[in-house]
Amino acid sequence: MNEQSELGRFLRAIRERTRPADVGLPPGSGVRRTPGLRREELATLAGVSIDYYTRLERGRETRPSPAVVQALADALRLDDDERDYLQGLASQAARRAPQPRRRAARTVRPTLHLLLESVRPNPAYVVSRTNDLLAANPAGMRLLHGMADWPARQRNTIRYTFLHPAARTLWPDWDAKAKGCVAHLRAVAGTDPDDPDLAALVGELLVKSPEFGKLWERYEVRTIGDGAKRFLHPEVGDLTLCHEVVNLNRTDGQRLVIYLAEPGTPDHDAMTLLDLAVDGLPAADDMLDAVTGAQDAPHGG
Repeated sequence: MNEQSELGRFLRAIRERTRPADVGLPPGSGVRRTPGLRREELATLAGVSIDYYTRLERGRETRPSPAVVQALADALRLDDDERDYLQGLASQAARRAPQPRRRAARTVRPTLHLLLESVRPNPAYVVSRTNDLLAANPAGMRLLHGMADWPARQRNTIRYTFLHPAARTLWPDWDAKAKGCVAHLRAVAGTDPDDPDLAALVGELLVKSPEFGKLWERYEVRTIGDGAKRFLHPEVGDLTLCHEVVNLNRTDGQRLVIYLAEPGTPDHDAMTLLDLAVDGLPAADDMLDAVTGAQDAPHGG
C-alpha cells in the first residue's frame, strides 16, 4: 500500500458516501453526479482551499498539519475508529520512506496456553494483529468448523471467513461478519500499513475474493470488540454466544478471544459439547441426546 495515495483514497471514499444532509448542508438544486459531498463542499466545511484539498485527495499534498486533519475529521463527522485511521494515514504519508518491518512473532506464551485450558468449556483462541490463529482450546478450534483441516500457517480467521466453504453457512449473517473483518483490517492498516503480514493477507484476498475487494475499497474502519454472534454449527446446531476480545501485553498485538454463554442454557450445553467432541468421544449429536436424556431422567435419592 502506498501511504500517500491511501490517504487520498480514504478521504475520497468517505466524502463520496457522506450525504450533504449528514453534515447539515441542504441538498441544493440541480443533479448531483454523486450522492456524496463535492470537493468544494468538504473544503469549505474544513476551512481549507479547494485547491489544497484536491491536491490532498490526489496524493500531491502529503504533509497535512494536525489541525487540517482534525478539521477534515470534524467536517466529515468521523467516529473514533475513523479518526484514528485518518490520523494514522496522515502520519504515515508524511514520512519520507517506509520503515522496514519484521513479521510479528507467532509464538504464544506458555501461560496463555494455560489460560486457554483454564477457560474450558468456553471456546477461546489467540490471534495475531492480522487474525492469524496462533493457539486455541478444543472448543475454540471446533467452533470454526473446518479450520483444523488447514495447515497451521494458513489458519487465519479472516482468510477463513472469505475462503473456507464452511464459513458461508456457519454465520447466518455472513455479510455482516465479512464486513466486520474487512473493517478490522482497515483499522490495522491505518496504524501499521508496513506490516508484511497485513500486505500478504490483503494481497491474497484481493486476488482470491471479489467480495473482499469490494469491501476493501469502501474504506470502512472498525476495531473488533465485544458482542454476540450467532452460529449455525453443523455439529451442535444453532447457538448464540457472547464474546470478549482482550489485548495481550507484550505480544506484538496478539488478542485473546473468548466466547461465553449463561450456564444452564441450550447455548451453554452446545458449547460444552464442542469442548467434548474430540477424537475418541461420541459424535456431538449422540452426546446431545445423552445430555438431554440425563437432564430429563429422574434423580435418585
